[in-house]
This record gives sequence, C-alpha cells and structure tokens, in this order.
Amino acid sequence: MIVRLAAEAMATRFELVLSGTDELFLRAAGEEALEIIRDQHARLSVFDRGSLVSRINALAASRPVEVDRELWELLDLCARIWRQSGGAFDPAVGSLMARWGFRDSVPGKPRTPAPAGFEAVELDRTTRTIRFLDPRVSLDFGAIAKGFALDLARRSLCQLGVERALLHGGTSSAIAIGTPDDLPAWTIEIPSRRSGVTPLRAQLADSALSISSPSGRVVNRAGQAVGHIMDPRTGRPTSGVSVSAVSCASAAEADAWSTALIVCSGRPASMRAASATLAQEGTWIIEPEEQHVFVPAPSCKGD
Repeated sequence: MIVRLAAEAMATRFELVLSGTDELFLRAAGEEALEIIRDQHARLSVFDRGSLVSRINALAASRPVEVDRELWELLDLCARIWRQSGGAFDPAVGSLMARWGFRDSVPGKPRTPAPAGFEAVELDRTTRTIRFLDPRVSLDFGAIAKGFALDLARRSLCQLGVERALLHGGTSSAIAIGTPDDLPAWTIEIPSRRSGVTPLRAQLADSALSISSPSGRVVNRAGQAVGHIMDPRTGRPTSGVSVSAVSCASAAEADAWSTALIVCSGRPASMRAASATLAQEGTWIIEPEEQHVFVPAPSCKGD
C-alpha cells in the first residue's frame, strides 16, 4: 500500500510517499513528519520577521544568543561544511543575497560592497550560543534548510516504525527510507538544464540526494540574468556549472555540498563519503566515491 501526503513549506511543495500495510498508521506518521517540516519553515524562514533565524539576525551582533539543541545541530553542521568546503558553502550569505536582489534588505544590516560571512560568526559550544563579530552578518539557511527539515522528518518516521518511504522538497532535495517493495532502490531521474544532455538516474536506499542549479532562481541585473547561488569568497554569483547533484546519508549535508560544488565548479578534495555529479560543458561529469550511485544513460560520458 502506498500513501501520499504533501504540504507547502519553504516556498516549495514537500511530498511524502510512504509504503506499508497499515494506511491509518502511515497517514498519522506522515502528518507528524509534515508538521515537523512546517515547524522548520517557521523557525528558519528569513522572510518571516518572527522566525528564530530572524531573531538571531536581529540580536546576535549585540550579544550572544542562546539556541536550542535542534538549531545547534544545524549550526554545528554548517560550521563543519563551511570549513571543509573552504568557504564555498556559507550560511551567512543573507546580506549578500539582499545585495544582489534575492532578499529584502535585512533590518539593521548595512548594505556594503563586501558583506561579512561565516568567518565572523562565533559559536560557543559550552553555552550553546551564537554571536556575530561583525554587524553585517546575516544568516540565511536557504541552501540547507530543506534538507535539514527532511532529515528531521525522516528521523521521526523511523522512530515511529516506518520502514519504506521517499520524502522530497521541491524535487531538489530528497531522502529515502529503505526501498520500495520488490525493488532494490528508489529511482530518481536527474535532468540537466542544458539541452541535449541525457538525464541521469539516482538510486536511493537509506540515502539522500540534493540537486542544485544557479538557474533555479534568477534576477535581472543591468540587463543580465543572475543566478541565485553566490560565491561567498568573491561576493558574486557563480558561473560555469549548470547543475550539481550530491548523494550521501544526510539530506542537509547533500544540500550544502551540492551548493559548494556549484561554487567550486568541481569537487573539493575535502569532500568525503558522497557521490557527486556535475553538468558542465554539455556533458555530465561523474565523480562517485565508494559506490556508483549515479547511473549514466548510454549516451552520457562519465568515469
């Protein structure tokens, strides 16, 4: 039996596909998972002035702000991937996004030619507090929030006893629990945004997938279309890679690394235990580690 549930959150549509024998149980478990996703929207949305992240952005430059264990888990993950990616993934891009027209100006944050990044964020593990060392800092979890919400929803479903499910947020972030009946994996097709590039197929079994593309959202600047993925190291939009896809155990980690791959135009040496794919120069470049999660179609080129 398949039960499908959906909800709108984080400016996209989240969908759950649950497989099992007890419909009432699956629906109840699924509704609880969707409530977790809605709660993360309320906590992490930079568009909601009453959200937790908006409160941090308003106060952390003047004093340390204590956070709960759930948000600390996210901040700790962000700090780790920020370091490992050499700053290619940076959750403190709020002012930079506003500068390029993808966010409203953040109240109290000056618009400057060089917005401050995560290097100006101080995390105190002992007191579980966050403090900004520069008033220009503004957190924006847009590159990781959907994946984090999916990780928490998956955790809830597993704790309740759901053994087979596929969860996705806006088709760009997905996570699988087990596999469908009589199949070795959940299969997701990954199209390239470039014409003539054959789609790839991702096989998920107790793993996550994230797909990033700078053309997912664009604004017009001086007559040119500008993509929404910023290079925090240069303060400018990225260019060169049209699509990236990453598969690993955590949807939040996959989200963060798929963004970092776009910024780096390739796989950083520090990226471990994940499979990565790029669409660049009209073909897919496949860089798997440990296992070939991505299955290229016959006309695709890969190693």
